Amino acid sequence: MPEITLVEVESAVNPSVAVIWLHGLGADGSDFEAMVPELGLADSPAVRFIFPNAPYRPVTCNGGYVMRAWYDIISLEPNSRKIDEAGLLESREIVRRLIEREQERGIPSHRIFLAGFSQGGAVAYLSALTHPEPLAGVIALSTYIPEARLITENLSGSNQQIPLFVAHGTSDDVVSIGLGQQAIEILHRCGLSPEWRTYDMPHSVCSEEIADLGTWLSTRIMALGHVF
Repeated sequence: MPEITLVEVESAVNPSVAVIWLHGLGADGSDFEAMVPELGLADSPAVRFIFPNAPYRPVTCNGGYVMRAWYDIISLEPNSRKIDEAGLLESREIVRRLIEREQERGIPSHRIFLAGFSQGGAVAYLSALTHPEPLAGVIALSTYIPEARLITENLSGSNQQIPLFVAHGTSDDVVSIGLGQQAIEILHRCGLSPEWRTYDMPHSVCSEEIADLGTWLSTRIMALGHVF
């Protein structure tokens, strides 16, 4: 398994909560770093944001061009994706290593959120919903579930009630809103209750979404309480 480099940002000293945030295809760990102060978490317990860099790999749907990717995408259809399942599972193992790293640094699993944008969100979904220990929540932005059976057949009892913030742009021409809605249907079939929000935007983030996410995340963090 490749060594992973990452970017870390702490909202204040002595963090007791962690957010592991996975970027999208072709981006890197610095992609969402600037969003941290915009989330408005100043009154929450301190949070450590971990932004890992995906490994470099050829991406078939982009003509085999080598870029940072959590898994290879073989073909793109309006309402489906053909992907390299082995790469997806490898990236889940990377996330599990990052969770273990935070536990070793004193943050228990139930205070760790998984977040992801686009391809990173697909990895966050799979990693969280099949993780054997309880996690704090999932943030899934402009994303999809490429292999539903990997979740439905391996759903973790520890995370069947996990909070989910799911957001999508109504004019997304990269990951269609139909793919986002398919993910919501899969989550419902698993007995989960995601908070589903849509925004008038393409395949990106917007200020209203960031504000809503900040409110959701702050509420969830405050519910976890302080660690003394």
